[in-house]
Amino acid sequence: MSPKSLLPRLSGFTPPAPSLVIAAIASTQLGSTLAKSLFGQVGPLGMVLLRVGLSALVLVAWCRPRWRGHSLRDYRLLVSFGLSLAVMNALFYCAIARIPIGVAVALEFSGPLTVALLHSRRWLDGLWVALAAVGIVLLSPLNTPALDGAGVLMALLAGVAWGAYIMLSARMGQAFRGGEGLALSMVVGALLLLPVGVLAEGRALLSPHILLLGLGVALLASTLPYSLEMAALRRMPVNVFGVLMSLEPAIAAALSFLWLGETLTLAMVGAIGLVMIAAAGISLSQPAAKAV
Repeated sequence: MSPKSLLPRLSGFTPPAPSLVIAAIASTQLGSTLAKSLFGQVGPLGMVLLRVGLSALVLVAWCRPRWRGHSLRDYRLLVSFGLSLAVMNALFYCAIARIPIGVAVALEFSGPLTVALLHSRRWLDGLWVALAAVGIVLLSPLNTPALDGAGVLMALLAGVAWGAYIMLSARMGQAFRGGEGLALSMVVGALLLLPVGVLAEGRALLSPHILLLGLGVALLASTLPYSLEMAALRRMPVNVFGVLMSLEPAIAAALSFLWLGETLTLAMVGAIGLVMIAAAGISLSQPAAKAV
């Protein structure tokens, strides 16, 4: 089954590509809000194990990847990619347990923005990253005492892991076909998270109620967004996709406010806005890229 086959069709109508990106972002952040709402029953480490583990099961069933026949170099790459995925998600969930989701998402964007700067030769990109840095400084506990320092640090470290994930993903795309690499890396990530999640939560992870809700988190935060993003990228330039992705902190903040009642100060809103402008700006400044 291809991601495109998951798209709703009514009398031959296919949703516009930008709407698929917005739906992917909303799905991801709904998954985050659902996960956070369950932290009282299963902590962040247990929940990230359920998300990655159940996502791995879904993707393996969907993609049916080849387990053998890869080179040793490819297996090493797979482990590195799975490690970055596991660390990124674990740190992000630990971060949103301490700070608002919208703030954590904005801070996490530091990773992709840094990767864009490292691969850029344009002075304008440096200005966009500097603008994002101002927003991140404004979200630091020194300027915003209401924010938990450990949560801010974890979100920034999640951004570092996200940056590593992005850099490794290009190599994964060359080494593995289709969604095979992502499915296998999810399995690696789940195995790495297994002892941590079990030690943190134990038998609570085996509750049918928690498993069902964990599956909901996995589908919302991983499987559905992945299929929607892949379908959108087939029909739109990559830099336009990046501009739309810059809306993620705002959508995260809105959904966490509506569902969890998380409120932000005007300073937080302004800082998140700076990061979003920087993310959109650095995407627009890239050379026009064709759909993939």
